[in-house]
Amino acid sequence: MNADATADPPPVPGQAPATSPGRHVDAGRWLAQFSGLVLVVCPRCGGRAQVVPRPGLPEIRYFSELLFQPRRLACGRCGAVAKWQAGMRGTGLVGARPGGTEDPFFHRPLWLQARCTGRVLWAYNEEHVDHLSAYIRATLRERGGSGSTLAMLPRLPRWMKASRNRSEVLTGLETLRGLAGRSAPADRSDAAHERGDRARSSGALYFRGGPYEDGP
Repeated sequence: MNADATADPPPVPGQAPATSPGRHVDAGRWLAQFSGLVLVVCPRCGGRAQVVPRPGLPEIRYFSELLFQPRRLACGRCGAVAKWQAGMRGTGLVGARPGGTEDPFFHRPLWLQARCTGRVLWAYNEEHVDHLSAYIRATLRERGGSGSTLAMLPRLPRWMKASRNRSEVLTGLETLRGLAGRSAPADRSDAAHERGDRARSSGALYFRGGPYEDGP
């Protein structure tokens, strides 16, 4: 497949369509676009650590490149550091697969997790929380953008989108927002532990022509 024919939107999306109170227009953002910073549970101290692209990398052209960039896990409390590099399959790189309550690179539990309606609500970072909150709060939800089948919001589980759960989900998102500002091991949510519900591991291949998804 020619990557140019399926090029991603730019890394920094344009302004979303105008909205009014109670109305949300989906710009079609993918979960991958929120993976530039992922807050995780530190493997050493249990506090909050960050997973970010390795410093000094060239500027990306497409946001999906975030899933192939070398990563660094760093904890500001205990100094723990780890490195991640995309694996190889033939002549292509195997990229990370976002989704689930573990980060897609090191498979550490996400720091931003909370129990909600008998399930677990999660996010990668505060920007992710903000995006989810704007959607859940809206009573009128419209689709805009490219209409990609990989857009994040249409793929949210039904329980998050149900109007009967709106208040509880918004409360849960505010809990996540509060967790983003805390970092001590004692602040760790009781939901933030290993569960093994990571996304499937087949990844994506990144050839010289650009990224494309590798089969079903």
